[in-house]
Amino acid sequence: MHPTIEFDADLIARMTQRGPRYTSYPTADRFTPAFGAGEFAAAARPGKPLSLYVHIPFCESLCYYCACNKIITHDRGKAVKYLGYLLREIDMQAALFADGAVVEQLHFGGGTPTYLSDAQMGDLLGHLRSRYTFASDDAGEFSIEIDPRTVDAARIRTLRRQGFNRLSLGVQDFDEDVQRAVNRIQPEALTRDAIAAAREAGFRSISIDLIYGLPLQNVTTMAATLDKVVAAAPDRISVYNYAHMPQLFKSQKLIRDEDLPDGATKLAMLGLCIERLGAAGYVYIGMDHFARPDDELARAQRDGTLHRNFQGYSTHADIDMVACGVSAISAVNGTYAQNEKSLERYYTRIDRGELPVARGLALSGDDLLRREVIQKLMCDFALDLRDLAASWNVDVAARFAPELARLADLARDGLLAVTPDRVDVTPKGRLLVRNICMVFDDYFGKPAAVPLQRMQYSRTV
Repeated sequence: MHPTIEFDADLIARMTQRGPRYTSYPTADRFTPAFGAGEFAAAARPGKPLSLYVHIPFCESLCYYCACNKIITHDRGKAVKYLGYLLREIDMQAALFADGAVVEQLHFGGGTPTYLSDAQMGDLLGHLRSRYTFASDDAGEFSIEIDPRTVDAARIRTLRRQGFNRLSLGVQDFDEDVQRAVNRIQPEALTRDAIAAAREAGFRSISIDLIYGLPLQNVTTMAATLDKVVAAAPDRISVYNYAHMPQLFKSQKLIRDEDLPDGATKLAMLGLCIERLGAAGYVYIGMDHFARPDDELARAQRDGTLHRNFQGYSTHADIDMVACGVSAISAVNGTYAQNEKSLERYYTRIDRGELPVARGLALSGDDLLRREVIQKLMCDFALDLRDLAASWNVDVAARFAPELARLADLARDGLLAVTPDRVDVTPKGRLLVRNICMVFDDYFGKPAAVPLQRMQYSRTV
């Protein structure tokens, strides 16, 4: 059985608060410069299955809502220079990880990965394949994020020939007024053509990203967008809550506050998304993700093998993730390591012959235990306390006495069902699973590892 979801607007309005998305635990504001390239290299385990992430930071134009690490430029020479350094970083990482390892997953993110030309993409992929052994096309998941405004059918066919078998398309909203308000003009025909081309080329899974809470959005415009999305029939749909934090992201200052929908309208749009996508046969995976029942994400959730990492939900177990490129974050053998965030520092470190790790963290035993608890809640909406006690050799009732007391409060609010052996998130609690996970976050609310590094989290719903 797949998890069902119950939308309770009053409960959400009362319970929502700012908190982590738990793509990692501990969260990135706990990373410290005391963890550097040497610590990352020491954590390497050659021969283990791998997930590779490649960050391409460049975009041709600025989307006002964007909170990604990106560089807006029409100077293609910057990509040429970046690729030269990226290949050098790949070589340094491969020397640590590649021996006997099989790459089961590959993800290109950004920025806009399709900013690279066909030839540049081919060279980069060829370099990766010369350094690593990749799983077969049938067994591996090799995905790329595309901007439909920057590709045509021929480019999509080329991406498939180059080895990608999954495609993620940014859409955000089909309404033309909303698109103008966020500086992302993307006619519906472009998106539909990209999806058709991807199907024709043999991509195994096609995903669409939407955002609710953008300027000029309302329930009527969202309903029209959802109709078009359902008609396009992607395999997966992500529906993200726009977090307006102009104090952190300069581009968001270009969005007028008076154009943003109020809290009640945002909640109504979310409720509509859940209703429409459920009626169209999509399964709620968790957080912002929906998938067709036969999609690998849905199957992984059924099988209890769903995982969560820096790219969101994943179908593979907790394999080491090696990330390359500016600002990219690796998760290896109980550690996290983030690369330099600026191109200048990234290049300087590589010119010194160093891995460009700027900061990171080696997880303690308590961190690892709490990470598993949070993973189970985020992915399975359940926590078997007996299994946890047996696998970690821990007295769960004693170790988590304060947390279990706080869970009892959430149970009274209808978010949970708690017994001595299990914690089960209720259908109405699933949208608020971040609130539940925050109970087990031993860092939340404490000063950050580095002054001024404190994250400003988005609202949980």
